[in-house]
Parts: sequence; structure tokens; C-alpha cells
Amino acid sequence: MSVTTGDEPVAIYDRDGGVVGSAPRRRMRAEGLWHAAASVLVRSSAPEAVYVHRRTADKDVYPDMYDCWAGGVVAAGEHPDTAARRELAEELGISTTPRFLFRTRHELGSVRFHAFLYEVFWDGPIVHQPAEVAEGRWVPLPELRQQLDDPDRPLVPDGRQFLAEWFEFRGR
Repeated sequence: MSVTTGDEPVAIYDRDGGVVGSAPRRRMRAEGLWHAAASVLVRSSAPEAVYVHRRTADKDVYPDMYDCWAGGVVAAGEHPDTAARRELAEELGISTTPRFLFRTRHELGSVRFHAFLYEVFWDGPIVHQPAEVAEGRWVPLPELRQQLDDPDRPLVPDGRQFLAEWFEFRGR
């Protein structure tokens, strides 16, 4: 997501996944309102790896932690597909259309949202959005699996959940 003021309107969902209105991002965070987020897993084709980045220290949620998903909150009136393309371009400088994988829910404390998960294969350059991404690198799948299984690895909780679900989805 781009640098925010907290006043931009985001789509508000109910627990079952229906859009019920909109609210300023600041209110959504303060009240723990259900919302939606689009997240994109960036994969290389050879060798098979996933791009993992460290979030900046001033992110409003899960600062300075590692994540393998580029993504953010779905804006009011925005389709999750559009949010996925937007977030991928903003965070990592990748301008392409990701493939939808599946939808899931994340609920941890006051962070509650419907996640629309995507993936893209990308072997081109990656350009970090400096306000959001501190650093990043390609991580081979076996190493990524080890990071997922290490409870001390500072992975963002939603990213850890989605990665576990992705490995399960991939194995079907």
C-alpha cells in the first residue's frame, strides 16, 4: 500500500465477506473493522524461489517484520484484483497482472480481514517502495519452508498463515 494519511476510505466487509460500506483507514484500524486485503506472492521461475522482504520500521501493522506477500488494504469501491495489481506495482515495482489463487480470512486481535491471495512469476527487476520495504531477497522454497516452520522467525502473522495455506494449496 502506498504511504497513507489514515483518512483514505477503505472497503468495510462483514465477517462473512460481504461489502457493507466504507470507512477511513484510521477508523478501520482503531475499531478493528472487518476489511479486505489483496496479497501477491512473487515467485521466480528458475530456480524456484519466493521474494521475501522486510517491512519498514514505521509500518502501521507488523513493522520491521518479514513478509513474502506484497499487498494491502482494498480501497472503497475497489475490486481486489485491482488492489493486487496496484499493491504489487507500488511495493515492488512490478507491473503485471497476478493470478488469483484463493480467498481466506485472517483474524488476530483487532486485525481482521478477508484476504484475496494471488501469485505472479517474475524474473525481472524489483524496485522497493522505500517507505514500505526496507530490504528483500529471493528465498528458495526449501529455505522458505524452514522459515515458516521456525516460530522464532519474525514473519508477519498473516503472511505466515497465508504461506502455510499456500503450501497446502500447492500440494493439492
